[in-house]
Amino acid sequence: MALGQWPIVPPVEFKTHLAHLDGVTIAYWHERSSLPNAQTLVCVHGWPESKRIFARVVQPLVDAGFNVVVPDLRGFGDSSLGADGFYDVVTHAHDMETLLFSHLSLSSVVLIGGDLGGPVIQEMALRSPERIENMVVFNSPLPMDKERMAGMRTRPPVEVMDYFIRQGTDADALANELDTPGKRAAYIATFYSTRLWAHPGAFNAEEIEWHVEPFQDAAKLRASFTNYESAFDESRRTTRPLYGRNTRTPTLILFGTSDHVIYPDFDLMAATVFENHVGPYRIENCGHFVPWEAPQELLMRTTEFLR
Repeated sequence: MALGQWPIVPPVEFKTHLAHLDGVTIAYWHERSSLPNAQTLVCVHGWPESKRIFARVVQPLVDAGFNVVVPDLRGFGDSSLGADGFYDVVTHAHDMETLLFSHLSLSSVVLIGGDLGGPVIQEMALRSPERIENMVVFNSPLPMDKERMAGMRTRPPVEVMDYFIRQGTDADALANELDTPGKRAAYIATFYSTRLWAHPGAFNAEEIEWHVEPFQDAAKLRASFTNYESAFDESRRTTRPLYGRNTRTPTLILFGTSDHVIYPDFDLMAATVFENHVGPYRIENCGHFVPWEAPQELLMRTTEFLR
């Protein structure tokens, strides 16, 4: 369907399933198409998000003929904390592989992800290329390649990176400052409003409250900082991620251009990382949270890409 033909649907919460894996319980939505042999799309959220960030696109994707799995990463949303205390990219990727290929017994999937979900699905595609049919990547960290990215704007403005440094190097003190549910909610709310991640006005007050609600839990907020710590401290990683160029997986690249926390030339950079790519497609009046801010664009581009 063309862009304007996709219905604008209100966000919907679906039945939450629980997968009790080794040392962690992963919560997820799993909505199935009525069509036989439907492809399975797996939507992986980032920070500060949960599966709720995909609430506007799940039912339309099911209606378009896909099975859709939307997990909460460990330490986020309705998932549990990890017994081993790790929340790095490789750990998240391992959880997703166990959920999809062991617990759900899927043979192959299509991955969709942005922000932290971007590196997670990139890791999965490099680790298990035969199981990953396609990827859809938007507004997420990318592996650096100085030669291929020469002349590109590969760094966001310094002034928007304060959160990254604080959460990565002073997480305990920050968590101690955010010592009430209200303070924790207010901190996370800034990322949906004043911090220039989203396009202005993309979230109203009620929507922001809904998205930040899971982060009122002190232990989960602290756990969510741990991936940032892993960027500065190798002891916070289970192992080094593969995190490199992907020459195999067909990848759709989307870029919400109002996002001030990601690389200004994310679209050009991503085109060098994913050799077999479609796009990149720039989405105007859309910021960091593409499935929420531009659901129709994501739906149109994704279904065209997979047909």
